[in-house]
Amino acid sequence: MNEISTRDPFSVDLFDDAFRSFLRPWVARGTSHAPQIKVELTESNGDYKLKADIPGMRKEDIEVNIDDNKVSISAELKKESEEKKGDRVIRSERQYGYASRSFWLDSPVEKAKSTAKYQDGVLELTLPKKAPATSQRLDIS
Repeated sequence: MNEISTRDPFSVDLFDDAFRSFLRPWVARGTSHAPQIKVELTESNGDYKLKADIPGMRKEDIEVNIDDNKVSISAELKKESEEKKGDRVIRSERQYGYASRSFWLDSPVEKAKSTAKYQDGVLELTLPKKAPATSQRLDIS
């Protein structure tokens, strides 16, 4: 059976990854990777709209910080401790760890008017742009 996969040239050693792929039927892959945050950023009607895929998280474990035109998203997926008696784990592919992403936008964001919603593993942010500062003429007395 053929397998299609994408490779990140900046990730783990390609030789090591190819070797594990070759042995996959006989050896379980024991590496664990931290969760990734994949995003889609759009701009419309004076707002930035950001959708971030963060599956398996609770909304309490997701943090969004806005600092002028910098937006940061971080999330930590914690491994739940479980005790099994008589059972053994044959294979576990569940991800645990910490992930974060930061973005610098062209315009500053109005933090007080920003909204966030998390549903079905997708974080949706609406980030209104700040109105540009207007200059005022100062009267000299």
